[in-house]
Amino acid sequence: MAKVSPKLQKLIDDGLFKRLPPTFATYSFDRINDWNKLFPAEQAYFERLFGLLARSEDAAVERLFAPLFAVEEKMGVDRRTWNEKEFTLEHVDFLERNRHLAEWREIVASIFAEIDPLLDAEAARQGRPRLVVVVSPSQLPMGPDRMWQRLKDKGKLVDLDLGVLESGDAIPDYLAKLFSGAPRAERASTLFGIQGQRADSPFDSWIVEAGDQIHPLMQEFSGWTGVSFDRLSELRQILMTEVNDLVQGEQIPGPRQLGERLQKMNPGALNRAAGRDAVLRDFLQSVLLNGNGTLLVNNTFVEWAAVQAIRRAKPTLIGISFGIRNKIKPFSSLLIYSDQEETSPIPTQEDVLGSYIDLEIFYEYIYNECEKYVEYRRNTGYIFVGEGMDKLLAIGPPDFPLLQGDHPRRLEDIFEEAREWLGS
Repeated sequence: MAKVSPKLQKLIDDGLFKRLPPTFATYSFDRINDWNKLFPAEQAYFERLFGLLARSEDAAVERLFAPLFAVEEKMGVDRRTWNEKEFTLEHVDFLERNRHLAEWREIVASIFAEIDPLLDAEAARQGRPRLVVVVSPSQLPMGPDRMWQRLKDKGKLVDLDLGVLESGDAIPDYLAKLFSGAPRAERASTLFGIQGQRADSPFDSWIVEAGDQIHPLMQEFSGWTGVSFDRLSELRQILMTEVNDLVQGEQIPGPRQLGERLQKMNPGALNRAAGRDAVLRDFLQSVLLNGNGTLLVNNTFVEWAAVQAIRRAKPTLIGISFGIRNKIKPFSSLLIYSDQEETSPIPTQEDVLGSYIDLEIFYEYIYNECEKYVEYRRNTGYIFVGEGMDKLLAIGPPDFPLLQGDHPRRLEDIFEEAREWLGS
């Protein structure tokens, strides 16, 4: 088994997993087997989970798992022949073919329904203010009155003082002032750089964007993690080529078989893109080779990468910047990994209206994803901003600074209030 944390290794050495039902123990070992590919937040979850089981009274643990032991006996699970330290395809096949599978799943769900509130309470005691900033592209032809329709009733539109501009003029350094409180030329430290200096891990502060607007603000700062659809163009092209070679060379019949084969891919280009960081490499592989169109569509990449970062890394600060996607060309399920410029003669066109419709759904996806987790509930401020717009949408608990007062804010004020909220 791969090396885990000293805390978790001690629980293993003390025989914790031998007290657990074989299927539960096997699945647990499988989850922690790639320990070096887990984000710190994921590692902390498993330490809380197994720490809770280890310090609970024997009678309580026996009561919790008694139904699972009982259904395993009906299923024919035998600890003597069931390899508890490796969750194999044979295990999966055994469970999926067993006539008691539905009952087994129901019991496992009931176990976590009892455990999760205890783990959530533990995580909540370590809670801290968090911030999610979602940026929409300036090309959207809608004003603030037409933006964020699915979320408006959860927050407040905040007026922005953008100074005196001629009609149609662009707002100079809009994002630079929003994220750093200063024009781009001053190279001031951004929220991400400030948070990165305070955090124990670079995975506590994230930038996920379609283009390349926020990353350049961070060139002189470290302690943060960033992924960009445009910046990953070379990697995406390599992956599309390798997947197409795989499809043609192995004559893969359909998307399910392709998905199983992609899980076994080990492209060297991923290592280079991730700087040989095992955690980031695994993250990029799961985002780009999942079959959701993240290799092809910029905003799909942003939405999925942001959701995965929130779900797995639980960052204190995340900036999410969407763009304008191209109109989708017809393709088969296997060509979802293909370069549309090469597979279709149809000219490429930007789809502004389609992007607007997609983003209204994506805003809600991101908000709802955060609110699933106790780390974000009741202590997260959300800022939804359209680049160049004179209003933004603020959502958060009553003490979130942007919800206080009705006076217009400059972009520099938004930066200061966000920094104050994060305790920087």
